Amino acid sequence: MKQLLFALALLFATPAFCLDGTEVLKKVDANLQPESFESYRKLINIEPSGAKREFLLYTLKKGHDKIASLFLAPASEKGRATLRLGDNMWLYIPNVGKPIRITSLQSVVGGVFNNADIMRLDYNVEYDVQNLDDKKSEYLLDLKAKTGGVAYDKLKMWVDKKTVVPIKIECYAATGLLIKTLYFKERKPFDEGVLRPSVIETDSPLYKGYQSIMVYARVKKRIVADEVFTLEFLPRIETVR
Repeated sequence: MKQLLFALALLFATPAFCLDGTEVLKKVDANLQPESFESYRKLINIEPSGAKREFLLYTLKKGHDKIASLFLAPASEKGRATLRLGDNMWLYIPNVGKPIRITSLQSVVGGVFNNADIMRLDYNVEYDVQNLDDKKSEYLLDLKAKTGGVAYDKLKMWVDKKTVVPIKIECYAATGLLIKTLYFKERKPFDEGVLRPSVIETDSPLYKGYQSIMVYARVKKRIVADEVFTLEFLPRIETVR
């Protein structure tokens, strides 16, 4: 009888535990960015020599699977645009013709951030929670990619309990190799005074001495027409700013 009761306890406890982890991850996503928004952000690549290259992007996201960005600076990149629909990504370059397909592990800006980082969807869209470790002041989430098309096979996400935003995320390949670490810093008020991390830094053991930083200057809730998230509209994204 004791064995039966123990088995039943495990049966009913496991789904509840998984649900808790999923709810934490959904709250993380909501606290990082609205479901649909526009933003201005700067990407900074820093080389071991100290040399820097900066990019200014205007970005629109809608729902769980649409995100488009327009390069505003430097002058050499101005007018370029990217589009992500689910796992599919494209880069538009003025005067080159039709948009070209790109992959999540490539980078339209070079540096440590790849296209999946720059055109990030909500984490709960791409990952399942495999385990939640309830620590003293943090949650540690072990995440597993839902499909093989996701840039990282596994994530380890440290989440601050009080604010329910990530402190650090380690990104791993299917082999277990650590690809990079993301650090979320400097919470500031954005849309309607919501406090969100304004700086994301990353480094990688694969690019020793290199660092990339993403700085958000504005995040504001906004919903635009689905037409904006099409290949045909990419050359005209500037018109919705």
